[in-house]
Amino acid sequence: MDSTDPKGLDQMKVDLANLYREEMFTDLKVATLRRLSPVKADGSPDAARPVLFIGQTHVMTRAGPMPLEFGIEAQSLQEAADRFPAAVQEAMNEMIEEARRAQREQASSLIIPGGAVPPGKIQMP
Repeated sequence: MDSTDPKGLDQMKVDLANLYREEMFTDLKVATLRRLSPVKADGSPDAARPVLFIGQTHVMTRAGPMPLEFGIEAQSLQEAADRFPAAVQEAMNEMIEEARRAQREQASSLIIPGGAVPPGKIQMP
């Protein structure tokens, strides 16, 4: 949906079957943990769905700090904190692989001078 076009706003609906209460925890240094607890439409706890944990941090790159956000498989806040370093490493590995994939795609789309002219393009002598 185009954010400048108000059409379709009446079709946006809150998914009342997928609501979560969000709590945020931080060590004020490197780690932020978000605990998403499932709730029913009336705000009461929904024990039928699992609690979700999301980690957030910043890593330094050549281009400066880059935010990372990643899921953490955990049953408690303590377990999420214990698994935080490994989850950061996994998220960094995925980010690096994605950057490499984007570089390969961009390198394969380079236009070589004197190469074939794409259809519909005028070639100057």
